[in-house]
Order: sequence, then structure tokens, then C-alpha cells
Amino acid sequence: MNFDAKMKIVEGNLVDIINEKIYPAIIKIENNRIALIKRVDKDLERYIIPPLIDAHIHIESTMLSPIRFAEVALTHGTVSVVADPHEIANVLGIKGIFYMISEAKKTPLKAFFTAPSCVPAVDFESSGARIDENEIEKLMKMKEVVALGEVMNYPGVINREEKIMKKIEIAKKYKKPIDGHAPMLRGKDLKKYIEAGITTDHECTSIEEAEEKIKRGMKIMIREGSSSKNMNELIELSKSYNASKFFFVTDDINPRDLRNGHINLILRKALSLGLDAIIALKFVSINPITHYNLPVGCLKEGELADFVVVNNLREFNVIETWINGRCIVKNGKLLEKLPKPAKIKNVMRVKRVEEKDLKVVSKKKRNKIRVIKIIPNQIITKSEVFEMKAKRIYKNKVKDIEKNLYEISSDTKRDIIKIVAVDRYKGKNLAIGFVSGFNLKNAAIATSIAHDSHNIIAIGSNDNAIAIAINKLKEINGGVCIANSKKVLSFLKLLIAGLMSIENHEKVARNHEKIEKFIRKFGCKLEAPLMQLSFLALPVIPELKITTKGLFDVNSFSFVDLILG
Repeated sequence: MNFDAKMKIVEGNLVDIINEKIYPAIIKIENNRIALIKRVDKDLERYIIPPLIDAHIHIESTMLSPIRFAEVALTHGTVSVVADPHEIANVLGIKGIFYMISEAKKTPLKAFFTAPSCVPAVDFESSGARIDENEIEKLMKMKEVVALGEVMNYPGVINREEKIMKKIEIAKKYKKPIDGHAPMLRGKDLKKYIEAGITTDHECTSIEEAEEKIKRGMKIMIREGSSSKNMNELIELSKSYNASKFFFVTDDINPRDLRNGHINLILRKALSLGLDAIIALKFVSINPITHYNLPVGCLKEGELADFVVVNNLREFNVIETWINGRCIVKNGKLLEKLPKPAKIKNVMRVKRVEEKDLKVVSKKKRNKIRVIKIIPNQIITKSEVFEMKAKRIYKNKVKDIEKNLYEISSDTKRDIIKIVAVDRYKGKNLAIGFVSGFNLKNAAIATSIAHDSHNIIAIGSNDNAIAIAINKLKEINGGVCIANSKKVLSFLKLLIAGLMSIENHEKVARNHEKIEKFIRKFGCKLEAPLMQLSFLALPVIPELKITTKGLFDVNSFSFVDLILG
């Protein structure tokens, strides 16, 4: 074969995951494809690995626009993602999905999307939009849309409810896979869920749960994100079954963690836990390519030249990122400038919150109340009951409240503080509960990132601080804020749907880090407190959550009273 001067040559130790071999080689690239892979007799230090793919991510959780996300992800060797845009869809509907697809096209990143199946996730919260079966059909016709997004309404699937089943049938019509979302689902209900056509799950937290799902035909996405980390629990299982059954995904990763790495860091951890390098690389390359039928090359002659060059198979520090035969990243630097993100109109119809709006009153001095109990590094919670003392309210202290009522306040000594959900779409509903696990004292945090409907969610040790933080979000049109009882301490604007910033990654990461430093200063020791907070509004993850309509018991799929008896 004769090669012209335009041909590009890359050399290194090639990791051939198809034949499960590693050997020194040169790759010859013509146009955008691999023309030749040739073994050579050389002592080479660097390694050529298949393209790194995050098979399940919500780009919105990085707080970065698709363009700003690509700028940093590419430097970490991420060649492709399968993104579920249901966060922005819950705020702006199908218009938000089109925005994500359009912005991603302006980058070299091979970004594919799933059609959000549950917008809203359930009908128990205030939502900004709805995606019906007609819009699902529109999305399924698009080449950028490769699957039906995680089906969170598992009770609807189990009971064969018409709306969700129509969406599933549309995905089958277009021969596109259906992603699952079934935390702790087991037995007969799991069987019915899978029989509907659900193919994956990323919510497993134990070997027993994951193994049952594999045996019933599911593929397991081992999640290693910012707030939910399941690799330690599931890695041994991945050594016992065929490698084709697994993916590594982030699901949700914050800007601070993305600064340090992406899929390359997950690979580093997997190998440190004893997983073979070739097997680990299958989880993030050939498996998503095959499952979602992605037009991404995987280090084979004739395929698109999509691959990554790293320093070794322990650290996975990225030297080069190649996409469609072009070197996009060299020595950690992006070689081309990407355009500025486009803006899109946000929705923030929040009424000003006063301290009196946040009172919890009772007719009794002692009350048993339901409390949301945080589980560190998990998005599942526990529902616990605590007895709380209340203080008498006097009419001259708080207007419009009768005498002989008692106020239930935060108890920071026992780590029980208020949590508030505020409707940002119609400004009507406000719900109050209590949460344990943050250890936050003398401060409040508020954010317009509240999965999945993204109303405002806030926690705090005193009502005045909570009100200040919420009102700041109204002023800046969405974002994150921390305040004390006197003033705002720090905030981050998220002008794209109240979820993402138009600023570059470094600026967002610095602001995010500044807020988290304040959070730790006021006692919280959670690894990813902002992300942990954002999931307390998700009423499809057990056990107890809060929506703008009240406390929601996920096990019974019903609202419950804050005060018992």
C-alpha cells in the first residue's frame, strides 16, 4: 500500500481490546480513518487506547454548557458521551433538548443524546415542562438521539400505564435501546420492568441487586460520579461476568471533580481495585459503541480514527485525544478554540420569601416528625422519625399566627435542619421539611438545581438565612447561593435554565469550590454537598424526599405528613 504525504502516523503501545492484546505499533491515518495498524519492534513508553466514552451523563450537572463541558472533557480523553438532557428538558421542554444538541454540534466531542422518558419524573412535583409521546417520536427520528432515556417511572412500567408504555413502544419502533432507572427494584416487579424492554440500570448499590439484574438480562452501569459512587461495591461482580455486561459512567459530575479528570480517573480507580486494563477499557469503549450503535471508531483498520494516547495504564494521563483522524488535544491543551455558548431564556417566577413563610407550627410542645436522613455518597436516603421540642409562638412576635401554637425549629445539636422546596415555575407552592446529615450550622444553602424538576431547594439552620439565600437566586435568575442570617456570602450564576453557566470551566470550578469551602467552614463534611442537596428533591429515589407539594415517601409513592400523630 502506498501512502501519501497527507497521511498521519501515531505510534505507541496499542491496546487492542478486540483481540485482547497489547503490543508496540504504528497507526497510519488517511483522511479520517485508520488505514493501517502495524506491529513494530520498538520499545515505546506511551499507550494508544480506545476512545473513552461516558455512556450515561447529565451534562447539566457539570454546571457547564455543552461547549464549555467539551472544552475540559476532551482534555481528559473523553471522545464521546451519551447524555441524557432531562434536566434542561424539565425546565424548558423539547426546546431545551434542541439547545443541547445544537450546542454540542459546535464541538469536536461526539455527543449523543437520549430522549428523556419522564418529564416530569412523576406528577408529584411542580414542573416547567412536559415531554409527551409525540415529542418522543420527533426525537427518536434524529440521528443524534440514540436511546430512550432512563425510565424513572418504574411503578408506571410495572403497572403498564399507557403514557410510559407508548414511549417505550416508540423506542422499539425505531430500534433504539431503552435505559433504566430502578433503584432497589427486585423480584417480580423487576421481572415485569425488564420484560417491558428496559436494557440498562445505573442505580445498583449492592452486588446482590446488580447480580439479579444481570441474571434477568440487564446491563449494569457502574456509576462513579461526584455524589454517587458504586464502584467499590460492584467492582468484584464485574470480574465474575462477561465484560459486555458492564459500563463505567459518571451520571452526575460536578465542575470541581471534572477539573481533575473524567473517565480516565474512573479507569485509574478500577485498575487500582484489581480490574484488568483491557476489560476496564471495554467498559468505556466497545460496550457503549455496540449497545447504542454509535458511529465511533474503536482502534480497528477501516474505522474512524477515534482514540486516546496516555502515559501508561496506571495513571491514564492524557497526552493526545484523536477524533475523526484529527489530533484535538496535545499535552493537555485543546488545539482549537471553541465558540462562546449561546444563551437561552430561563424561567424563574419565584415570589420573594419572608422569614414568616418558613415557620413550622404545631399545637403541641413535643412532636414526632419525619426527617430525611442523608447517606453519604449515595442519592438514596432513609426516612427516620425524631421527637422535637417546640417553642411557644406569641402573636406579637410573628404576625398572623395564633396564640398557643408552637414553632418547630432546626436543632443543630442533633444535626436536624430545615429543608425547603420552592416552585420556580408558577411561584405557588412552598414545602418545608427537615433533613439530617449535613451538619450545617449558622448558614443556609439554596440552589435552582433540584433533580429532576429543578425548582429551588434550600437547607439552613435558621429561617432568615434560608430566605436570604432563596431571594438571591430570584435576583440572579438561578444558580447556587450560601448565606448567613445577615447577608449573602457567595453565589454562582447559572444563566442557562438555572442549571448551567456560560462561563468557562475554570471560572465555574473556582466559584463552585469557593461555595463548598464556605459550606465546610459551617460544619458540613459531605464530599459533594451541593450535589447531595440537589437529589433530595428527586421523588423516584427511595426513601424520603421533598417536592414543592410536600414530603414524599418513595416506597409507598405517596405524600406523607411532616408531623406524625
